[in-house]
Amino acid sequence: MSLVVLARFSGEKSTYIRVHIIMALSGAVLISGALALAGNPDWWVGIVGSFAGIAMRGFYIASEQLGFEWVLTKTGLVSPNERTIGLDEIKSVRSLFGSVQVITRAGDKFLIKYQATPEIVIAEIERAIANYEAPS
Repeated sequence: MSLVVLARFSGEKSTYIRVHIIMALSGAVLISGALALAGNPDWWVGIVGSFAGIAMRGFYIASEQLGFEWVLTKTGLVSPNERTIGLDEIKSVRSLFGSVQVITRAGDKFLIKYQATPEIVIAEIERAIANYEAPS
């Protein structure tokens, strides 16, 4: 039996970069703030360290993260590691910081990361769930 593919979702580069900039800014504020509160005169090191660390992380994992692809079929959602989540197992789907979080009835949580338009991904998944017909 062949799977009918309804949609494919993979990370989008500009969203990936935007998320990493937000992480670097958040880290810079938190680390520099902690250093300043501790009385460290070199509080600015938090800014440099945050941006350097997040930039290195982003550079080294970009090809892996942006290469992940989720596949939506008529019966389920197939993760990059080929685990299938049945459409009847999905409890909710929501947007979460440029990603789409899929929550199963069992409480498992999955992220479809770095989506440029999470609302479209959510609509596609919800449409597939609404049209799902359980095998008889």
